[in-house]
Amino acid sequence: MPGLLRGVARTAVVAGTATAVSNRVSRRQAGRWAAQEQQYAPQDAQPVPPPAPPAPAAAVDMDAKLAQLKELGELKQTGVLSDDEFEQQKDRILNG
Repeated sequence: MPGLLRGVARTAVVAGTATAVSNRVSRRQAGRWAAQEQQYAPQDAQPVPPPAPPAPAAAVDMDAKLAQLKELGELKQTGVLSDDEFEQQKDRILNG
């Protein structure tokens, strides 16, 4: 019986030592991988702000077009522009 106990104790010591060594190797390797990831990660990376929406610019553009069309209409009413000239200028303003 003492030989059996001695064998079981020896097995437990060997298994415990193997587990401790395995855990230590895993922790060391994880530390190396973390250091390697930090080395390749950008140092001063700041998030890029989203671009400003173009809606206000479109509204300003539309206001400018409306003002041009009003002026064009006034020129036609006063007789400065003919119907054909009015249509050409209106198409130019609306279609860019």
